Amino acid sequence: MKAIIPVAGAGTKLRPHTYTQPKALIPIAGKTILSFIVDQLHEAGITEFIFIVGYLGEKIQEYVTQTYPEFTTHFVYQNERQGTGHAIELTKNIVGNDEVFVILGDTICEYDIKEVLESPYSMLGVKKVDDPHNFGVAEINENGFIEHVVEKPAIPKSNMALVGLYKIKETHFLFECLHHIFTANITSNGEYNLTDALDCMIKRGAKFQPFKVKNWFDCGKKETLLESNATLMKKFGGNVHENVQTENAIIIPPVSIAAGSIIKNSIIGPHVSIGANSNVQFSIVRDSIIGSYTNLYEVVVDNSLIGSDASVKGLSRSLNIGDNTEIDFG
Repeated sequence: MKAIIPVAGAGTKLRPHTYTQPKALIPIAGKTILSFIVDQLHEAGITEFIFIVGYLGEKIQEYVTQTYPEFTTHFVYQNERQGTGHAIELTKNIVGNDEVFVILGDTICEYDIKEVLESPYSMLGVKKVDDPHNFGVAEINENGFIEHVVEKPAIPKSNMALVGLYKIKETHFLFECLHHIFTANITSNGEYNLTDALDCMIKRGAKFQPFKVKNWFDCGKKETLLESNATLMKKFGGNVHENVQTENAIIIPPVSIAAGSIIKNSIIGPHVSIGANSNVQFSIVRDSIIGSYTNLYEVVVDNSLIGSDASVKGLSRSLNIGDNTEIDFG
């Protein structure tokens, strides 16, 4: 089985950070979003990955090849963002007739992945939501099979949202249906969506079962990213690298501090991720994500997302600061 991970989106809701960093490489709970996804799939036995890249795609490729040199990896460029269906169609020659597991590049979920991979049926990950209007929605019949999927319905007939996890066995059906929605110009919200191709597969006889995810961590915007960071840290704990220098510092777990960082005369935590080679002095930081090579001096920071190569001096609260930024509140 091959894994397909679309990571071509621009991540507009996480700007200014995504001007210089792909959303999939945003740090969370001591790892990147992409590493959470790849590590989970690898633990289930998948070693061949297809990454659909676009905006800042060279950074994705560099990160993957350096972090996972032992895997078989392919990189497909989606130069025009025309939807998830268009993105998946670009992988046709690499996939061949193999089964695939498609997971969107900002989707961190908890579920029994081995049970999903071993199922004799194609499967779609679902979770009950209060307002299904902004999601793809699955309608499930009395036999436990999915009978219809629709992208962002005006009048939802189900509150079971598609979370961005798709195990597809009949890939020949998949690419036939992708070709069909292109030639018939079937779009949802102006894009060729994978959801429409899946619905075509169901109508042509493919059987899909739903599987429920236990937890779905939203990494799409600052507020939910920080919430997910805190939740994942509570669940998995943090890690202070042995190469971190501390002097007169109080660390309140869970926190994650990467190698080469210096923490002096400061209080860090809880729920703080700090990237490599950052320098924090005379500061208090909690419930925040701090990038690499960033300097904080005499600041009080909470519920903040601060990028890499940033410098912040003086008193501040609740920041959303991108890479290569310097702020002096003095």
